[in-house]
Amino acid sequence: MSAIASAPAIASAPTNPAHPWIAAEHASYGEVTALVADPILLRTAGRRWWIAFGVSGLFVVVTLVAIYVLFTEGIGVWGVNSTVVWGYAIASYVWWIAIGSGGTLISAMLLITRQRWRASVNRFAETMTVFAVSISGLFPILHLGRPQYFYWLAPYPNTMLLWPQWRSALVWDFWAILSYLLFSILFLYVGLLPDLATMRDRATTAFGQAFYGAFALGWRGSAHHWRCYETLQITLAALAVPLVVSVHSIVGLDFAASLMPGWQETIFPPYFVVGALFSGFASVIILTALVRWGLRLEAIITVHHFDAMAKILLLASIVMTCSYATEWFMAWYAGAPADRSLVTFLFTGSSAPLYRTQLLFNCVLPQMLWFAVVRRNVSFVVLIAIGINIGMWLERILIIWNTLSHGYAVSLWRLFYPTLWDWALLFGPVGLFVFFFLCFVRLIPAVPMNELRKLCREEHVA
Repeated sequence: MSAIASAPAIASAPTNPAHPWIAAEHASYGEVTALVADPILLRTAGRRWWIAFGVSGLFVVVTLVAIYVLFTEGIGVWGVNSTVVWGYAIASYVWWIAIGSGGTLISAMLLITRQRWRASVNRFAETMTVFAVSISGLFPILHLGRPQYFYWLAPYPNTMLLWPQWRSALVWDFWAILSYLLFSILFLYVGLLPDLATMRDRATTAFGQAFYGAFALGWRGSAHHWRCYETLQITLAALAVPLVVSVHSIVGLDFAASLMPGWQETIFPPYFVVGALFSGFASVIILTALVRWGLRLEAIITVHHFDAMAKILLLASIVMTCSYATEWFMAWYAGAPADRSLVTFLFTGSSAPLYRTQLLFNCVLPQMLWFAVVRRNVSFVVLIAIGINIGMWLERILIIWNTLSHGYAVSLWRLFYPTLWDWALLFGPVGLFVFFFLCFVRLIPAVPMNELRKLCREEHVA
């Protein structure tokens, strides 16, 4: 049965299932496998994919040109100055690594808590992590000024007997990104093994059989293989949660370890972790909607998935709102003039409209998710998720702008004015991320077939 033909059969499965939001529970193994694998193995890329690929390719070119100009001209092409020494690059670094941290955290937590609806969204989250963390690692290197010496951050044997300055936040970021990227690749790859073996067995060309067979590592689906696989997967998930918390706590300490007003706060590490979950889940929702539409996976990804994810967004929004209120309260309660002046500047200064927009998108807009009719409308949930990602980026850049442009010394108060190359390195990597993801969905199953087949077995209908 073809993938498209099987979709109506899946959707018309018997009513009153144990988990109605995963309609594939009532399909056979073959129908589930065909629905996911056939678009990759038996069909060429459609017009939608090629249009998206072409547009994202243009953004990749913009990114490469912006990096070339930066390397040849120096960071003076950006809007940074002697006061606001951080700009779009560091804000985008924090934003991208938050999206990446949220991806693995989401997948690991849903696996540990045995959430069965995880099967339709976990691969988006894990793939998003690998690509987002890879992109985030570019920004500290670009911001170095002398990016050709980035390897000095690693403690390698050298003739000058130099060692990294372990009290530098730059070194913390280097090791946090590197360790998290390696772990994310391993976590994603382990989950792919059964599906790669399925693709190997269904491939109709010698190249496809060799390609998927090489990466399947000899997977045969024996009882021993499955026992080792499930043990390793749950172990990695248990390791992922503290790793994600530590990685984004380090990002929060990049600010909190300083002496600047508004940054020297103990709330920053947990506040940044919740922010990573917030923006990460919003990005997963956007990717889920795009893949569901592009690959016609409505039979597997239903409105119930968006309803479940929207509830988590609502919870994270409430926590973020409490975090903002805590910052304001502590500035007032501590009584430090610089902190009180900074909070006043947030609401009345030159960036006040952007700050109010941040609060609107992060605190007010998600409150619409209290209503089931909104949570179960895919378009509304996606629009709210886009607003959250915009709001979280504004939060990142305003943390930098407001503190650095309004520090202790009044004589050093200066504003940041972005240039063309700031904007190029803001939007260009978004296209780079889409480019990577489009390549991924044409090579690898977008959802885990093995986990969907497991749901079939649990319903005793396969």
